[in-house]
Amino acid sequence: MPTQLKATDVVIVGMGAAGGVAALPLAEAGLEVVGLEAGTWLDRRDFAPDEIRNNYRDWPMLVDKCEDERPTSRATSAQTANRVGSHPMMNAVGGTSIHYWAQSWRLNPWDFKVVSETTRRYGRGRVPAGSTVEDWPFGYDELEPYYDLVERAVGVSGQAGNIHGQLDPRGNKFEGPRDREFPMPPLRWTAFNERMAEAARSLGWHPFPGPAAVNSENYDGRRGCVYHGFCNKGGCPVDAKNATHLTTIPKALDTGNLKVVTRAHVTKIEVDGAGRATGVNYVVGNNEYFQPARVVLIGCYTYENVRLLLLSKSRVYPDGFSNNHGQVGRHYLSHHQGAGVSALFPYDLDAWYGLPAQGVSVDDWADDNFDHSDLDFIGGGNLWAMSDRRPISAAGMSTYGRGRNWGSGWKRFIAENADRSHGFYIQKSTLPYEDNYLDLDPTETDRLGMPVIRITGQFKENELRIAKFIQDKAEEWYLEAGAIEVSRGGLGNAMGASTHAYGGTRMGENPETNVVDSWGFSHEAPNLGVLGASVMGTSGARNPTLTSQALSWRTAQHLVDAWRDIAE
Repeated sequence: MPTQLKATDVVIVGMGAAGGVAALPLAEAGLEVVGLEAGTWLDRRDFAPDEIRNNYRDWPMLVDKCEDERPTSRATSAQTANRVGSHPMMNAVGGTSIHYWAQSWRLNPWDFKVVSETTRRYGRGRVPAGSTVEDWPFGYDELEPYYDLVERAVGVSGQAGNIHGQLDPRGNKFEGPRDREFPMPPLRWTAFNERMAEAARSLGWHPFPGPAAVNSENYDGRRGCVYHGFCNKGGCPVDAKNATHLTTIPKALDTGNLKVVTRAHVTKIEVDGAGRATGVNYVVGNNEYFQPARVVLIGCYTYENVRLLLLSKSRVYPDGFSNNHGQVGRHYLSHHQGAGVSALFPYDLDAWYGLPAQGVSVDDWADDNFDHSDLDFIGGGNLWAMSDRRPISAAGMSTYGRGRNWGSGWKRFIAENADRSHGFYIQKSTLPYEDNYLDLDPTETDRLGMPVIRITGQFKENELRIAKFIQDKAEEWYLEAGAIEVSRGGLGNAMGASTHAYGGTRMGENPETNVVDSWGFSHEAPNLGVLGASVMGTSGARNPTLTSQALSWRTAQHLVDAWRDIAE
């Protein structure tokens, strides 16, 4: 029998990017919060600038619980799923906000209204057949204040392009209106970034510096970025990358209302006869505990949010917690993992080190920022020329048909051209489809004997056409900047495990097609809230982090405002 602990007002499962943000408004409002985290506290001593350890041995991502729970993946239900080779999740206080690339994007207004805006502009028939996409239950304007709160609480650098409708050519002219400027100026550009920006302008495009959860100057007691270049897949050794273990979680702890329990492996959400959550069971080592709570918030990675709900079966919820409508795991989507483009230049780029959030962006071909009338897809992609390069990754560059891929000829080519190659990281719109989903694997388990999550998904024609279109634009941009060779990666179609995973507990007003309501609380268990990208119904041409954090703050603030209705 698990040891029963003292009851708390709120228990948060996962103290990462989403849960670590939600803790702050709850604790500041005086609610007693227990945060359960499967990992431990890490600090700058854990973040050595070691490319082998960070990028190739996946430390500290693939350790302990996280490594043990790698999902399985398959393209279609007719195939056998296999364990993924590298898990994008991380167990630690701060979670994936420690090791992610720190690009800190808002969604565009179109992303909230894909169905209605597509129908208005092109007709309902342009929404791809088989897609389960819905409009969000609210628009960009509803989330804008929470974007602003998170940008300040965490610390985001950037250049505004639209403040109350006043456009600034230094920023993104396509972004939704902002209430005010970023709290910090953008990260500096390299000479190559400047060259790429000038090439974009010569094509009639509108380049701008991307937003980053990285200090461009001293901010909130932490120093600015030193551009050392090893935070691509690790934490920052000078605390300039603004993960929640440095920002919102310490402030919540300072209130005295948050307790963080580490190495806590949550196994089940418990329920009463009325279908309300009563708390969670978790394991620390060989000891099992039950944490009673009036409200349960799950704020794990998308795969783990879905997995925990599906594992939490009971008489009231025989198919998993809050799954009596069969929607947990549905409407899954992720960003394209292939379709890369790289180029060889006749000059050194002087692009050693730097970081993935430092770069020049083009949004002219993202979302619905351009006319799709004569195209065979909806949505688009963001072009991003970043400054990130390290020795081992540079050695993996293409030889562009100008040399062998092995032996002494390869070594000579790499030595002469390692600083003359650049690769595009492309983010693009992805829609949910009926046959892309998450469920429990029937055979693969973790060390506790519990099933891991199984990913079933492949990119459809709409997404593959976007990928090819954006590859065309990337090649055009490279050639304008003086590239002498351009190489394209294959489009691919299998989703696999992604650092940009969305859906599975989608938000919407209709309980027949969504797991949580417009505030992020379960349609079936009103005192269960879900935080993170699993509630998002569309991706846009963006990574999910800032949006999931803004949604988490909004859910937490709603819980504070409606405490009696939700908790009693």
